Formats: sequence, C-alpha cells, structure tokens
Amino acid sequence: MTKMATREAYGKALAEFGSDERMVVLDADLSKSTNTATFRSVYPERHFNMGIAEGNMMSVAAGMATCGKIAFASTFAIFAAERALEQIRNSSCYPNLNVKVCATHAGLTVGEDGASHQCIEDLSIMRALPNMHVISPCDAASTRAAIRVAMDTNGPFYIRLGRLPVEGVYGEYGDDIAFTLGKVNVLREGGDVTIIATGTMVNIALAACDQLASEGIHARVLDMHTIKPIDEEAIILASKETGAVVTAEEHTILGGLGGAVAEVLSEKAPCILRRVGVMDIFGQSGKPEALLSLYRLTAEHIAEAARDAIKCKS
Repeated sequence: MTKMATREAYGKALAEFGSDERMVVLDADLSKSTNTATFRSVYPERHFNMGIAEGNMMSVAAGMATCGKIAFASTFAIFAAERALEQIRNSSCYPNLNVKVCATHAGLTVGEDGASHQCIEDLSIMRALPNMHVISPCDAASTRAAIRVAMDTNGPFYIRLGRLPVEGVYGEYGDDIAFTLGKVNVLREGGDVTIIATGTMVNIALAACDQLASEGIHARVLDMHTIKPIDEEAIILASKETGAVVTAEEHTILGGLGGAVAEVLSEKAPCILRRVGVMDIFGQSGKPEALLSLYRLTAEHIAEAARDAIKCKS
C-alpha cells in the first residue's frame, strides 16, 4: 500500500472538491509545504497567498466566510494554533463562521525542525474554543473524508495534518470510507482493554494490538478521528465492556485526546486509564522514528501501557 502524508492527501482533496465555487483557499507563503499548491494549479483564481502573516490570513478567511465562502486556511500547526489563535477565536469561532483551519506539520514527526516547530499542544488549544470542531485523521483516505465532512458541515474546523508519510489504515486515497463527525471507527474488537488512538498513532496502535494478540490479550482499537465533539458513547462502552482504556496521541497528554477521554471517564464511567503521549516536555530535533521511540510513542510502549492497565483492573 502506498504511503502518503496527510498533508499531501489534503492538497489532493482540495483539488478534488474544488469544483464547488464556494471554496477558497488561503495560505501563509507555505503552499508547497502545506500542499495547497495542488489546489492552486487547478483553481488559481481562488487561491490566495497571504504572506507570512498568519493572523491576518485567519481574519481574511473569516471575512470571506461572511460572504458565503467556505474558507480553507493553511499553515504549519505551530503558526495556526498558536500565532493566530486570537484571530481564530474572535474572528471565526465567536461568530461561528465557515472557516476550516487545516494545519500541517503537527506533532513530533516534523522531525529535524525541532521543538520550535513541533506543535504538540494544538489539540488542547483548539478543543477549548467554543463552536470549534477538531479532527485528527490517521491516513490519506480519512483525510479526504475529513475535508468532505468539513465542506458539508457549517462552522469552524481545525484539521490536524502531518508531514510524515503514513500507511493507509483504510486503503488508498480516493477510497470512500465510513467517517461520521463525532463517531469513532472500531478497527479491532476485543474485551481485555481498549486502545483509543488518533492521527499518526492509529497505525501504531494497530501494531500494538497485534503484539498483544500474540500474548493472548484481545485489545479493542478505536480510531478517535474526531477530538471534538468526542464520541462519549464509545468511551463509556469501552469502560463498561473492557474496564481498561489506553489513549495514544502524538501530542501532549495534557488536554488532548487523553485529557478528553479522561474527562468523560471521570464523570460518566470511571475505569483504569493510561495515557500514551508526550509528557510535559518539549520536543527536540531528530529523525521522526527516533523521536517516536525517545518519547515512548511506539507499539511497544502502547502494549506496555495496556498490560499495566489490565493488571491494575484485576
């Protein structure tokens, strides 16, 4: 199966769905890196290079949305979620406008660019904003589905995309897959423990599931592609049926997927929870695979957390 970065799938999806003349695409002088250049090659009159002025780009996107456009605004996650946060909050979320912030180069797997560009806080930040939908697709097919859902759903979106090519969980780009906003996809059934993963960690969670299966441990694996609104029903069911939950995310454990799941469990269905993610530290420069290992974001570390959760519930 062909590996493809979710940022590349994003560019393809813009070009594919760009026949809808309501779509406009804005970029902060990074169109080759974010892959919005793919859209520009087909619809140059609806692509706008806003320069290195991310806050202004978000405000212009909001202005376009007030005129009936569906505005896709793209830059690196570190600049979208943090440099332009005020404009996203006040210009898009507060008036509940049709602005889709599609942020690439998220997480540790930006690699050699180092801590200054490794955005590991964006899910926490974006899910705290009223009216904001937050999606973290795991592969090319789910990215395509996420862009289509964002096109069809009114209101602001934050879609988290990566730089590193990843294997298809659902198939190749262009494959139609089941993708419902706010509802998990169950990838594996199991009754011993539930692994809830998002983004790049979904593939890794499946590898952990295989490793656990070889030990006689049956893990349920959920792709939590929508961080907000979170699928509370699936989380509660996992707690009641397996009694142990492990979350996995290429993001800080504070406030992202792990935080969101912990909120649901603590209020509605308490059970053993282990969070696999970046601890309360910054990243550093390095090869993506080496960084995932260093920060304990591997199949072995997910399996270890699962074993510990099962042990603690018994």
